[in-house]
Amino acid sequence: MNFDIVIVGGGLAGLALAAALRRSSLSVALVEGRAPVFSENWDTRIYAISPANASFLDEVGAWRHMDAARTEPVRAMEVHGDAGGRLDFTAYGSGVSELAWILESSLMQRELWETVKRQGNLTLFCPARPQALSIAPEAARLTLDDGRSLEARLIVAADGAESWTRAAAGIEVRFDPYDQLGVVANFATELPHRGTAFQWFRCAEGVLAWLPLPGNRISMVWSAPEYHGRELLALDPTALCARVAAAGEHKLGAMELITAPVGFPLRLMRAPRAVAPRLALIGDAAHTIHPLSGHGINLGFQDARVLGAMLCDKPAHIDCGDLALLRGYERARKEDVVALQTMTDTLHDLFGPAAGPLARIRNIGLNLTNHLPVVKDLLVRYALTS
Repeated sequence: MNFDIVIVGGGLAGLALAAALRRSSLSVALVEGRAPVFSENWDTRIYAISPANASFLDEVGAWRHMDAARTEPVRAMEVHGDAGGRLDFTAYGSGVSELAWILESSLMQRELWETVKRQGNLTLFCPARPQALSIAPEAARLTLDDGRSLEARLIVAADGAESWTRAAAGIEVRFDPYDQLGVVANFATELPHRGTAFQWFRCAEGVLAWLPLPGNRISMVWSAPEYHGRELLALDPTALCARVAAAGEHKLGAMELITAPVGFPLRLMRAPRAVAPRLALIGDAAHTIHPLSGHGINLGFQDARVLGAMLCDKPAHIDCGDLALLRGYERARKEDVVALQTMTDTLHDLFGPAAGPLARIRNIGLNLTNHLPVVKDLLVRYALTS
């Protein structure tokens, strides 16, 4: 079977790219191991979606179908240092209606999945897993585990940080572990959050974030040193609620656990290149970052937006697997990816326990930024458009 583009991976980035290609005349195949499952229970995988990416998801036909009862706009944000430093942002002060949208990974995946299923130029292979990849000057060939063979002008690796496709193409990446666990859970709160996201840099205990969910609910992401993360995961629900409430200065009163806590190791992943002949990497297959910025999936959506636009708008005589075209995508994304990886990595080091002598300076920096409207506006503008 012949296609212009084969996307390997039906996660958020892969589905977004597939949906972005709906306006092209290109034939597209999407290979995914299993269809997404949506539960009425709250998903622990929660993302903060920037307004720019909410607009992108609306452009590809998915955002308008998101369940409004399960999405929450962020109207304000409080960032607290470990020694009195503080930084505040508000949507009103930035001249926008919201700083971000908070919603579940499974909700986005379901709506994107339904969107691409209705797409006329897309063929869905699910359940299906890649078994072999060969790349020749004229085309690439992907063999599936059931023996079917897909030939394409371009293969897109959208199959996550442990990408099979990237490895099969011979692209080796560098993983730098943070020796931290990301502990996530959802809670009901005694007091209303009023659309405010909170973040505390707690030095020895890591970075704690509360993201507002609809109603009196929040999602917690605690990027903690591994030993502390293990301690949190071992606590019973009552003790965990008390620990999380105390770490957040009881700003939302008492808490009740909605979803059991889950932990995952944190690491930075850098790829030496995002493209190769007849191959492009997007999403976590191309890069991972520390979650303290909340921008991981936003980078993936912007990968999909940029690559999708280039493929849709290219002249008809240009091969969609042409390396010069793909390098244009790589150049367009490199600055944002490197900047965000560097920023989050630096913040992790600056507020880590080993940076003790810098405690006074880093907290002064937060307070100084809080009183410099121009600098704050630049930070907000970057977050809104990334």
